[in-house]
Amino acid sequence: MARRAQPRARAAPAAPAPAPAAPAALLRWDQVPEDFVERFILSGYRRPPSSARECLASVLRPTNETLNFWTHFIPLLLFLGRFGRLLLLGPDAAEPLPFHHPGLLPLWCYASGVLLTFAASCAAHAFGSASRRLRAALFYLDYASISYYGFGSTVAYYYYLLPGLRLLDARALAPYVRQRLGWRVDCARALAAYRALVLPVAFALAVGCTAACCQSRARPAAGAAGAAGARAHPAALRTLVFALPLSLACPIALEGALFDLRARDPALFLRFHRRYLWLAVAAFFNVSKIPERLQPGLFDVVGHSHQLFHIFTFLSIYDQAHYVEDGLRRSLRRAPPPGGAPTFAGTVGAMLLLLLCLGLVVRRFLRQGAARARAERCGDQ
Repeated sequence: MARRAQPRARAAPAAPAPAPAAPAALLRWDQVPEDFVERFILSGYRRPPSSARECLASVLRPTNETLNFWTHFIPLLLFLGRFGRLLLLGPDAAEPLPFHHPGLLPLWCYASGVLLTFAASCAAHAFGSASRRLRAALFYLDYASISYYGFGSTVAYYYYLLPGLRLLDARALAPYVRQRLGWRVDCARALAAYRALVLPVAFALAVGCTAACCQSRARPAAGAAGAAGARAHPAALRTLVFALPLSLACPIALEGALFDLRARDPALFLRFHRRYLWLAVAAFFNVSKIPERLQPGLFDVVGHSHQLFHIFTFLSIYDQAHYVEDGLRRSLRRAPPPGGAPTFAGTVGAMLLLLLCLGLVVRRFLRQGAARARAERCGDQ
């Protein structure tokens, strides 16, 4: 007798796919911790703590940090392509140089400083809402990268630009000093002292400026004398501190005033002075907090001062990169400078040592912040 076929069990309906989580709502300034609030920016804040995925997704949303990220991420890609071509092919594609050629060592220093500055800024603005501790660490690293870039610029100037200045040539400077001032001085000895000191001074300034900027951001201990005054204008303090290393480029400015750089090298004259114009405009926006100071809330997402600061600092570095590249080409055609050809120890080695010192500075301030946080928690219990 044939067995009756059993009815097949009906498959359970598939569970509907979970709907994608809606992005977290943006907050106003009074809904986030004080450490996350920027002056005169009233809205567009991300909710802390944010996950890494939320931080990355936020760069595609209209928050008050979105354009801060993109105004440095796009230049990062631009300079990555530019320096990649220079370092792998050399300044003249018809005569490529090996990437380890001694003449390219200062360019490695300069390029690493530019790229690290833009990368650290992007990281700080993208992941700044992850946690208080990570936000502090990222902005400390941002300050350290600016100091690193400043020292890398000085290394490039030292090997590519300063040797071509008549101001630093004793044979040209001594007659000028004698005719204009009536002084008979040993210019060769003074210039040798300058060459011996410029890089150590730049190194010390990089470490000192990083420490000063980290201190301006660190939250003072309760009741610390003068703490309120020290942190009243942190942007102005940081701008002043980071302007100090720029003074190491003063020989180029003096060359333009004393030895007619405009006639001998019009491209360098134009780009050098235009770079400092862009820096002055960037400093104005960074310190004044205009336009959001004039109309708080209107420029929270688009057009606030930090975005303008980023744009003008990019323009300044763009001009600088052009005359550093021109200086590289000239340096490859002339005899080594009085201090000798670039060496690994004097260029890349010095940058690595600076990285170590800056890392120790950042570590110190992070430890101080963690100790203060523990003390505050104990005081609240």
